Amino acid sequence: MEKKESRVVAAVVKNGDKYLCMQRCRSHYLYISERWEFPGGKVEQGESYHDALIREIKEEMDWDIYVGKKLGTITHEYPDFKVKLTAFLCKGGDEQFKMLEHLDYKWLTREEMNDLNWTEADRKLLEVIE
Repeated sequence: MEKKESRVVAAVVKNGDKYLCMQRCRSHYLYISERWEFPGGKVEQGESYHDALIREIKEEMDWDIYVGKKLGTITHEYPDFKVKLTAFLCKGGDEQFKMLEHLDYKWLTREEMNDLNWTEADRKLLEVIE
């Protein structure tokens, strides 16, 4: 049976030489539970990637971000579903974000990010970040 593919957007938020990494909450899918990711989420029907990213970050973090250039798109097949993940370089707003749907966060350099236990899809995104 063909797995359902979801279009997902990710915000690669950069501040100086550090990037924002978020730890997912516990999930019934063990292979993504409590793993690290870039914040973002599913693109709704008829929604642009840009609008989806603004909405998802507002919902998950109560934060306004500025969406910049597209970094790349990867596709990953998990045991139960498939994601087409598009990442954008973003800048955070003036206010501090809230963690409404995550366990933890870290600001890390590109090198430090290799040490985290990422979701498989987000690990692939590391390759498109300088």
